Amino acid sequence: MPRFLHTADWQIGRLYASLPPENAMPLAEARIACVERLAALAAREAVDAVLVAGDVFDAQTVSERTVRRLFNAMAGWSGPWVLIPGNHDAALAESVWTRAQRLGAVPAHVHLALAPEPLLLPDIGLALLPAPLTQRHTHTDLSAWFDSAETPAGLLRIGLAHGSVQGLLAEEIDSANPIAPDRAVRARLDYLALGDWHGCKRIDERTWYAGTPEPDRHKDNDAGHALVVDIAAPGALPQVSRHAVGRYRWRTLDVRLAVPSDLDALLAQLDALGADEVIALRVEGIVDLAAHARLREAVARGEARCRHLGVDLAGLRLEPTDADIAALKADGYLGELIAALRERQSHGDSPEQARTAADALALLSTELQDLGAGA
Repeated sequence: MPRFLHTADWQIGRLYASLPPENAMPLAEARIACVERLAALAAREAVDAVLVAGDVFDAQTVSERTVRRLFNAMAGWSGPWVLIPGNHDAALAESVWTRAQRLGAVPAHVHLALAPEPLLLPDIGLALLPAPLTQRHTHTDLSAWFDSAETPAGLLRIGLAHGSVQGLLAEEIDSANPIAPDRAVRARLDYLALGDWHGCKRIDERTWYAGTPEPDRHKDNDAGHALVVDIAAPGALPQVSRHAVGRYRWRTLDVRLAVPSDLDALLAQLDALGADEVIALRVEGIVDLAAHARLREAVARGEARCRHLGVDLAGLRLEPTDADIAALKADGYLGELIAALRERQSHGDSPEQARTAADALALLSTELQDLGAGA
């Protein structure tokens, strides 16, 4: 019974440029470490092959060191690895793949399927039909040639492609690199291993997206898995099991503060964050100065607890109470300015003017509070 590991979308070399360097670098390193875990999984599950359905690298321009590190990470399992290019690492005339070959970095047990032609592995019972991307975007179905491809009797017909199954995924990604939804049936495939969709997703009983093995975005689409596939014989239905291999957990926290207990609940969440979490926090509502200070302190603690905490407070309105203003001990010109801002906030000529006054009052109150705390 042939058994193989299906994975995809490693995107080695991703930089996470929108994050601070001290947070981005560990996330980039995690993608290399995940390949090492995939090798360990392949050994532990005694698979016959590992199939990687595209986007092995994040870009054509990754460094030579990154190329070598990727193939070094695969050394933990000595069986055959089969890799196809995706849209991030398409098999151009000059590409990351041609560089890897010139460097001599590709081990003998790693097969680069850079052309649409059968790759036969008769010793383990597999006939692989790859559909490598040769440019970043194509509007024709590169898996169409599977339908007429001849393979030896007795070998499993396994398709390997990278793109969007038409009509079954999010509409915005159905425009390029299309794959027919019934390709497995039309091409008499025993299994179609897909890449491009970053979540683990079953299309039909013979067609799966493995998803990226190391989560890389806040979208909740069941990322962080690899698939172990068993097929008893040609024509038999695949038995697919999911294995969690990702390290980091990406989550979005959308919070509205309406009553004091909402803030208490949020602070408890922030204080419970783990070291391997990547969090996008969005907060809206209205708070007074004391509540705002508690929130800022909890955010600072949370940033030290987890891998990354991104905070969006654009929807949060700070409205100091009379007690807040009195505690600031602002007199003279500052006192007059605060009074004027509070009046404009409550009775401004327009909603925009009131909002501007509220924002200015929030900034001024926070600065005065911080100066008082520092003193």
